[in-house]
Amino acid sequence: MRRLSAIVTLAVGLGAIDGAALGAERVTILYDAFGKSSALTTDWGFAALVEAGGKRILFDTGNDAAVLERNLAVAGIDLTSVDSVVISHRHSDHVAGLGHVLRTIPNVPVYVPLEPFGVFGGLLPPDFYRTVEVLPAEMRYFGGMRRSDVRTGSLWPQATFVAVDETKEIAPGVFLLPTVSEVPGTRELREISLAVKTPKGLLLIVGCSHAGVERILETAGKVDSHLHLLLGGLHLLTVQANAQVPPRMVMPYFVVLLAIFGLALVAWIAATAVRFRRAL
Repeated sequence: MRRLSAIVTLAVGLGAIDGAALGAERVTILYDAFGKSSALTTDWGFAALVEAGGKRILFDTGNDAAVLERNLAVAGIDLTSVDSVVISHRHSDHVAGLGHVLRTIPNVPVYVPLEPFGVFGGLLPPDFYRTVEVLPAEMRYFGGMRRSDVRTGSLWPQATFVAVDETKEIAPGVFLLPTVSEVPGTRELREISLAVKTPKGLLLIVGCSHAGVERILETAGKVDSHLHLLLGGLHLLTVQANAQVPPRMVMPYFVVLLAIFGLALVAWIAATAVRFRRAL
């Protein structure tokens, strides 16, 4: 079997990654809790501008609209040039800046996980409520009528939300990858990751990886089995030191991890990579 190697690097948080790392694609980290740039304000949360497939995509919007607005200005990024927005999941440290975005570009499509009962709203399933025939009309939902137009409320009713529940290509070589968490504490939480095909392999951007990074990698492998670069949050607080990712998930060049739980994450990936080198 061919030997694989992996170089593990903990990258700076705020700032741009492009050039040799990505080729024609570019990622600018706009919101994070660490990084070298003193001009950008650090805060808990995540947001990144992804330039790929001829499009500019804002991935997540951070924890505070004012901080996002300030960091966009410092980075010299004009929101009106953004083609679409992707919200990885409903947690406030990834979605709180959406109000500012919508005030600036109110008609931008916003891709969100399909969650009819979440903060993004959606249609109720037609069979969600029961109609009990023996009850009088005033004691039955909508007078006993079975309706298919009932929507749950949204915190941003003016937004153009596009619900995603299956892998979707939103630009040439740019894919949205939905997953559902089965991890205790976030069970049933839906999350979207962003995958970009590049000549060097797949660029994968994740929000918090609540479903588990291994599950996201498995989903991404259906788009491109060669992973080049991984960015984002990888909630690994409960991962044991001996945790392993299947060998096909290990990328043959390098991994850059912009993770909220950086040092613990690097230790886990480094230990895993060493085991793979020894095993293969």
